[in-house]
This record gives sequence, structure tokens and C-alpha cells, in this order.
Amino acid sequence: MSIGIVVADDQRIVREGLALVLGLLPDVELLGVAESGEEAVELVERLAPDIVLMDLRMPGIGGVEATRRIGHLHPEVQVIALTTYADDESVFSALDAGARGYLTKDSGAEELERALKAVAAGEALLEPAVQAMVLDRLASPEDEHPVIAPAGLTSREVEVLLLIAEGRSNEEIADLLFVAPATVKSHVNHIFAKIGARDRAQAVAYAYRRGIARR
Repeated sequence: MSIGIVVADDQRIVREGLALVLGLLPDVELLGVAESGEEAVELVERLAPDIVLMDLRMPGIGGVEATRRIGHLHPEVQVIALTTYADDESVFSALDAGARGYLTKDSGAEELERALKAVAAGEALLEPAVQAMVLDRLASPEDEHPVIAPAGLTSREVEVLLLIAEGRSNEEIADLLFVAPATVKSHVNHIFAKIGARDRAQAVAYAYRRGIARR
């Protein structure tokens, strides 16, 4: 069974180059190409790919917001960020938005194929330099990376996120906050929607990346 791919990049030469590379890979089918974040979201709706190769810096809503929208609307579709940049802001913005992989455009065909197969199998894949950056951030002392307040989260939602990061169940959180389990479930759903998390594991990763939770 082939892996259906949509490519989103505002540079024609990149789109055409990726189309050539993808055409050489076994069990991979290029379904369509997009020139903007908005078009990427539209193509996902229309073509139902397995994976989107997403440039992060494009006109309009851009790749990060497009990744977030795709995650909300089509959680079964995975996104791999494929960009020129491997700086902290780009990497963590993409991961926070729900990207399952991160490759720079220096990656070769073998790296791209490995990423596609890994993400299609439900795994996450970061190229070595990016993976090292993530691990360094998680292992850094508290005073090096202060909390970055997540836009849109209320103080109660941050409190719930911290308890999720501690491994608490909804029932335990309800007891600690003196609220009903249904209220906690509502908070959790709002948190997932705002941060682009698909499950508790992604929410925990988000909390540690942003410095909200500490090891």
C-alpha cells in the first residue's frame, strides 16, 4: 500500500525537486502540491493524504498554523516539517503545532524516505541535529529556559496541564482541584485543541518543551 503525500512549499523549484525525488521512492505517491498554508489545508480536505511535507515559512497562514489546523481537522494526517531552518524557534513551533517529523532541506532522498516510512508507521522522526536540540532543551537547567507562557491557555488550563505532566488521571485532577471529572475533561479537550496535542503524551512533551513542567 502506497503512502499518499502532499507537498506544501511556496518555491516552485522546491516543489518540482521534491516531486522528482518522491517519484523515485517505492510505495510513495505524490497526490498534490500546495503553494501556501491555506492551500495545504484545502488539499488535505480534498485528497486525504497520509503525510504532508510542510514548509514552515510560506505566505498567508504559514506552515506552522497550517500544521495546527490539519491536526485539529484531520488528526489521522501526519505532518513532516521540511524547511531550510533548524533554529530553536522553527523546531519547537513546528513540534508544538503537532508535526511528527522535522527535516531540513539539506536532507537526502534516503533520509526523506526513512522519515516518510517512520511517520507513516506512527513514529516520530527528527533528523539527528534537531533531535539533539530537543534533548538539550529538555535536559537544560531550569534557569536557562524560563517558562514561555502559552498563548491562549488560561491559568486553570496551565494548572491542569501541569497535573497531566505529573501523570495524574482526570479523576485525580478533579479531586485535587475540587471540580467534577466532566469539568476536567472539558479543560483537557480545550488544552489539546489550543496546543495542537492529539493525546496526553504530546501534551506532556509540550509542557516540558515550553518549560511549564520541569524534570
